[in-house]
Order: sequence, then structure tokens, then C-alpha cells
Amino acid sequence: MVEYPAEVGRLAKSTAGRDKGRYFVIMDIIDEQYVYIVDGDLRSKDRPKKKKLRHLKLCPEVLGSIAGKLKEGARVFDAEIRSAIRTSTGESEAQKGEATCQKAT
Repeated sequence: MVEYPAEVGRLAKSTAGRDKGRYFVIMDIIDEQYVYIVDGDLRSKDRPKKKKLRHLKLCPEVLGSIAGKLKEGARVFDAEIRSAIRTSTGESEAQKGEATCQKAT
């Protein structure tokens, strides 16, 4: 099984907690165990969630446009984040699809 590194802009799916099953984008890496994640909906970029990597499945997709803006410090809108997640996962609001994500170790 291929391991995907935790990096800014990588798509991840929550595997634990009240947000289980939701897709997020890694906004910032705190240390080896924790990251800040956002989805542009419940967790906006102004209120990112601190989450342990062990509670995330990392997907192979890195959302390039979002990652570039976050790394440059450019302004990223929540609507851009929501749109990028929906496009990447191919799911609608009512439908929960299964993307090819991998459990972080």
C-alpha cells in the first residue's frame, strides 16, 4: 500500500469524531501528529480544526490551486475550498462517495 505524505493542500477524509466521513483539505501541519484541516463549510479557513493524523485517511489528490495559495499566503475563499473538494471527490451534498484514501499512520 502506498503511503501519502501529509502536506498542505492534500485531501483527507476524517475517520473519527463527529466529522467522520467528511472530506477536508490540510491547511497547515503543526507537528508529526497534528494538522489543521478545513472544508470551507463547517470548518472555515478562519476556524480550522486541529486533528490528529491518525484520525485521517490521506487521499492521493493534492489540490494544487488551494495548496499554492496556502503556501504563498494568498487569500483563499471558503467557496474555493468547497468547490475543490466537491470536484476532487465527485460527490454532491446528499451523496457520500468513497474516494481512494489511505489511513494515515
